[in-house]
Amino acid sequence: MTTLEVKLSERLARDARKAGLLSAKAIEELLREAIRKRAAQAFLAVAERVAAAKIPPMSEEEIQLEVNAVRKAKRQARARRR
Repeated sequence: MTTLEVKLSERLARDARKAGLLSAKAIEELLREAIRKRAAQAFLAVAERVAAAKIPPMSEEEIQLEVNAVRKAKRQARARRR
């Protein structure tokens, strides 16, 4: 578990506290959503570059092979960290 110290203006801290956003659970949810949002933005940026490069679309089978390869790489990376 990581401990995080954040400096906020008094007003922002008060508003966040009133909104229930300063609990560990709320902050975790906010961070997860921000990570998902950035991943989606990165995906869309790549999609725009692919479209501009006129790369032909992939078949469902090709997509599944790529997904499987990424999942395998992630599993291997997690196994190395243990």
